[in-house]
Amino acid sequence: MEKAWWQKSTIYQIYPRSFNDSNGDGIGDIPGIIEKLDYLELLGIDIIWLSPVYQSPNDDNGYDISNYYDIMPDFGTMEDMERLIEEAKKRDIHIMMDLVINHTSDEHAWFKESRKSKDNPYRDYYIWRESGDGPPSDIQSVFSGSAWEWDEQTGEYYFHLFSKKQPDLNLHNSEVREHLYKMMNFWLSKGVSGFRMDVIDLIGKEVDENVLTDGPKLHEYLQEMHEKVLSHYPTVTVGETPSATPETAQLYTGKGRNELDMVFTFQHMSLDERAGEGKWALKELDFVELKKVLSEWQTSLFQKGWNSLYWNNHDQPRIVSRWGDDQEYRITSAKMLATVLHMIQGTPFVYQGEEIGMTNSNWDDITQYRDIETINYFHEKKTEGVPEGEIMKSIRTKGRDNARTPFQWNDDTHGGFTEGNPWIEVNSNYKKINAEQAVKDQDSIFHHYQKLIALRKRLDILVYGEYELLLGDHPEIMAYTRKWEDQTLLVVANFYGGNPEFHLPEAADDSHAEMLISNYSDTSERPSELQSLRPYEAIVYLLGK
Repeated sequence: MEKAWWQKSTIYQIYPRSFNDSNGDGIGDIPGIIEKLDYLELLGIDIIWLSPVYQSPNDDNGYDISNYYDIMPDFGTMEDMERLIEEAKKRDIHIMMDLVINHTSDEHAWFKESRKSKDNPYRDYYIWRESGDGPPSDIQSVFSGSAWEWDEQTGEYYFHLFSKKQPDLNLHNSEVREHLYKMMNFWLSKGVSGFRMDVIDLIGKEVDENVLTDGPKLHEYLQEMHEKVLSHYPTVTVGETPSATPETAQLYTGKGRNELDMVFTFQHMSLDERAGEGKWALKELDFVELKKVLSEWQTSLFQKGWNSLYWNNHDQPRIVSRWGDDQEYRITSAKMLATVLHMIQGTPFVYQGEEIGMTNSNWDDITQYRDIETINYFHEKKTEGVPEGEIMKSIRTKGRDNARTPFQWNDDTHGGFTEGNPWIEVNSNYKKINAEQAVKDQDSIFHHYQKLIALRKRLDILVYGEYELLLGDHPEIMAYTRKWEDQTLLVVANFYGGNPEFHLPEAADDSHAEMLISNYSDTSERPSELQSLRPYEAIVYLLGK
């Protein structure tokens, strides 16, 4: 397989609003990120994925961009951004920008022009339709309600798959695409190393045919983007593609197709929701299905594409609260979840606070929440007569603000995030869970992540080895091997809080087994001696030379 610089890398996502506030206004900012680069260097990460810092009225926390060439004053200035790129580079850390090109803000200059008249030169930059009798179609916004918004000025509807303040761009217009390529070149020439592409599977949509994801021209546009922009720089790209399957991921990431390096799959993230009912419809995780889905992605893309690996991001609840145990076994289960993910093939993503085991916020009052999707859902369900307790249970479990509470740096007021009043409350457990304590404690989750990241840099088998699932039907154990040249890596993990028994298939001679990492201090040095695992126990062995 062709080797790329980012394949041994670990990517760390920063949600700037919640990371570190340098000026006391309660909002994280770019100078605050610069202050913490030494912490990230200590962790060992190679790339920062920076959630949007562009100029924005902030209707959807920066994913509604009003100027791609400027920085939101809340976050700092262009000079701050240039300094971040420079200071990160000194520590061998790359910056990956968030690229939002499916939509802009309704305050973007293009949209302001577009809505002035039907014959305005910018009219076709967005998706406008006539309709005399209500919305042109029944397509619904992801953030509740119709995806069509009536605009009085010209008597037509415009299309918005997200907030009504986020009108969708019309990428079938070649001028729009050229403007976007120019903007991407602007950032790459400043020294950023690539892009995480927001909902990129939507850019080929054909709204009149009700085709939203995977439109017929999607891959053509991605190949054009690669030719006109990405091929001119040593970039790393990952596409957010909720619709992707292992088969379509081969199209996005396949060798020689010249599209993207990786995509985010959502299949494993929807296994604790009732099928077809959306993320708020809760159900227990189907663990055997989780193993099956992860394994399908591993085997389908092996030597054909590349996986991105994640449990957490700014849109997902905290994994230790979701599929671990955020109380008695918080540290052990967080280490287990990290081990299982970081030992499979692909590029791991760590979301801020994951490496210290930050947990869900568990707030009961809707006024504590800031996320537009969460607030819209609450009011929609209240109107439908759903009991408030039931609504809040879903929000506490799946709401995006679980991931957006301020980073817990120390046990000072507001977790050391700000000297002012934070834009959203800090989780009340910050005195117990914070980075300062985690860095001091050699047995912490932080140091476990540090070891996992270092192993990926050191061992080619982790990067290139072939994956094989073991014990696929076991209801509690996740076990798999990675094979590369004459080495075998064996990973055995208990996903739950019991003491399950199991029998590994006859493995290679383990008399020379090296136990690489474990989340218990007294783990068996040889896998052949294992017959059961303790709660959330996870062990990695290297067999062979």
